[in-house]
Amino acid sequence: MDFMTDQDVQKYLEDGYVVLDGLLTPQECDELRQRMAEIVDKMDVPQHCRTTFSTYHDDQLQKQGNADYFITSGDKIRFFFEKGVFDDKGEFMVPRQRSVNKVGHALHAYEPLYKKVTHSPKIQGIAKKLGLISPVILQSMFIFKQPGIGGEVTPHQDATFLYTEPLGRVMGVWIALEDATVNNGCLWFIPGSQNCGISRRMVRTPKGTYPLTDFIGREQDYDEGKFVSAPVKKGGVVLIHGEVVHRSAENTSEDSRHVYTFHIMDSQDTRWSPDNWLQPTEELPFPPLYPK
Repeated sequence: MDFMTDQDVQKYLEDGYVVLDGLLTPQECDELRQRMAEIVDKMDVPQHCRTTFSTYHDDQLQKQGNADYFITSGDKIRFFFEKGVFDDKGEFMVPRQRSVNKVGHALHAYEPLYKKVTHSPKIQGIAKKLGLISPVILQSMFIFKQPGIGGEVTPHQDATFLYTEPLGRVMGVWIALEDATVNNGCLWFIPGSQNCGISRRMVRTPKGTYPLTDFIGREQDYDEGKFVSAPVKKGGVVLIHGEVVHRSAENTSEDSRHVYTFHIMDSQDTRWSPDNWLQPTEELPFPPLYPK
C-alpha cells in the first residue's frame, strides 16, 4: 500500500502542496525532539552571538559574522537564535531550549536519527510516486517556532532561495513533530500559486563584497484572503512545491511547534544555480535520496 495515493499526487500537482497524515509515529517524533534537546544542551554559542554591542562598527561586524556563519552552514549543524535572547554580554536571558529559532542545515547528513527519517522508505516512496528520477537532499532544518516568541514567516516561495533551471525541481518536506495548528503557527498556502514563476531571488554577491547575499527583484504583494491554512497532526507531513506561495503566522500560543524539514531536488537534467547561497561542498556533496 503506497503511503501517498494518486489522489494525494493530484492535490499536490493542482494546489502546490498536500498534507499527509502519519509519516512518523508519535514515538519517532519524540525521539527526534529528544535528540534535538540534547544537541541544544551541548551547543557552543557562536562567537558572533556573544559580541557586545557598543558601536556601529561592532554592529556591522556582528551582522557580517551572522552572514558568514549562515552562508557556510550548508554542510554543518549550526544554531540560529530568536531576537533578544542574549544580553549585551552575550549571555542567555531565556532558557537555552527556548532561545533557538532553528538548527541547520546538515542534520540529514550528520545526525543518524534525522538521516534515517530523511531516507526512510516512506520518503523514498513519495519521491518515486512523484516520478523523481535522481533526487538529492539539499538541506535540512529543525524549526522550533518557540511559544510566544516564534515570529511570523512572511509570504515566500522556496525557489527564491533554492533556484534551479528549469524551475519546479525542488520540493520541501515539512514534518510536524508536534501538532501544528492555526494557534501555534501552522503553514498557510495560496493554492495553485506554484504556476506563476518567481519574482525574487536570493543570490550570492561577488567574492569579497559585503553583504554576502542580496535579493534580485522583489516579493509580490499577495491577497491575504487567498491564503488557506494547513494544520497538521503530530507525525504528519506537508509536501511543498518549490514555487507555491506560503507563510506562517507568529506563535502566540503557549505551545512550541517543532518541525523537521528538508528539501529534495530531482537532479536529473537540472542545473543547480551557482548563485544560490547553498552550495554542495567536497565534505558534503548533495546526498542521493535513493540507495546506490
